[in-house]
Amino acid sequence: MFYKSLRLIEHHNPKGEKTMKLQIERGKEEINSNGGLAIVGAIIKKLNLGLRANGVKVTAGDPRISNADVLCSYLALLSMGRVNFEDIEIYRKDKVFRVTLGIKNVPSEGTLRQRLDAARGAFDPLIREFNAELLMHVKPTPVKAESGSYIPVDVDVTPFDNSKSHKEGVGRTYKGYDGYAPIIAYAGLEGFMVESELRPGIQHCQKGTPEFLDKLLATLKKAWGSLGMKYLARFDSGNDAKENLPRLNGEVDFIIKRNLRKETLDEWLAIAKTHGTAETPRDGKTVWIGETVREVAGAGPVRIVFEVVERFIKYNKKRGAYEQRLLIPEIEVATFWTSLPDKPKAVIELYHQHGTSEQFHSELKSDMEVERLPSGKFATNATFLLLSMLAYNIVRRIGVDLLDGTTDLPVRLDVDRRRIKSVITDIIRAACKLVSGSGRLKLKMGESYAWFDPFRRLYLRYC
Repeated sequence: MFYKSLRLIEHHNPKGEKTMKLQIERGKEEINSNGGLAIVGAIIKKLNLGLRANGVKVTAGDPRISNADVLCSYLALLSMGRVNFEDIEIYRKDKVFRVTLGIKNVPSEGTLRQRLDAARGAFDPLIREFNAELLMHVKPTPVKAESGSYIPVDVDVTPFDNSKSHKEGVGRTYKGYDGYAPIIAYAGLEGFMVESELRPGIQHCQKGTPEFLDKLLATLKKAWGSLGMKYLARFDSGNDAKENLPRLNGEVDFIIKRNLRKETLDEWLAIAKTHGTAETPRDGKTVWIGETVREVAGAGPVRIVFEVVERFIKYNKKRGAYEQRLLIPEIEVATFWTSLPDKPKAVIELYHQHGTSEQFHSELKSDMEVERLPSGKFATNATFLLLSMLAYNIVRRIGVDLLDGTTDLPVRLDVDRRRIKSVITDIIRAACKLVSGSGRLKLKMGESYAWFDPFRRLYLRYC
């Protein structure tokens, strides 16, 4: 049988030197670059997505395409870092795509879009159930504190840039561009996404947060309630609101950066000098760290940890030199609501670790390209964000389990977790060939595929 090939042709450049030019041709052999969908499909099948998705009464587009085929196909796209509806057309005739996911038909772009539009959020509760059940099979890594171990739960709003679009819900975000302002909760040092909610760009971060916390606490209980571990929820000052503390108090431990509002810096400097312990890390700088207590309606007395800095001399970090003495000292104040019994300095350090959630935002928006949302309809984009959450956790789980068997990895990895982009590149987009014979299907990888052993280990784990 004749196969077209990629051939090397010898030719001479103007200087007379011999070089080899590639001639690129199409062959008849089917080679795919999405072998990792075998692992993704194995995880999806464990969720029993098919029957449950088909139980949702939504019909639009091609009636031969089931809801399960639509949701599985889109989850597969998202796990490969593809978000646009039209990207599904690349895989309409891809046998590996269909076989590895265990679906009957691959939907067209029109059916994919129309089905999600027609659902108007009908799939959302089911996707949240799937996500909670997926999280039941992972064990998040806790943070160590003086009072014990806690599963960190970082809640934050991260704007999605959708500038120069007329999508429903797009508005001016606090970052200064037009887009959306979804709220997302991550858990564990790995950054598993526990809850997410799409919000209009102009919506304040606190609006709707009490209801979001109710959903978050329910998901935590369903996913990891059996572990018997404590949770530590961390929030920025935008979520310093009297409605949040009563919901959190007694359910999870928390650290919330306070909004000073009408409180003055001088007031806190006086409190710090009375109740705090002073340190002088360098000449012209004094730091007071301590605690106090205030009554909060519905939550009773709540502990406040503070850090107050008074500067008499400006110091240039870049130059490593003192610049000038100040006639009026500069004062910086950071205060935190907390239920932790730990020492004030330990509480402040635990809050600073909350900044890790920015890395998780980056992986979601950059590695998976979940920022410019695919639909003009808000409800469809809200469903898209939930599907992205489920796909993100599928890839995150693969990345975490990949590091379990470090003896079979082709490279040395001294990390606690792998970036989403690395997992997509090394595992999900693995080149493969689907072969059938003797009534069996085989997924063949190239002899030089360095990640073959961990790939096979992961697939066998999930089957």
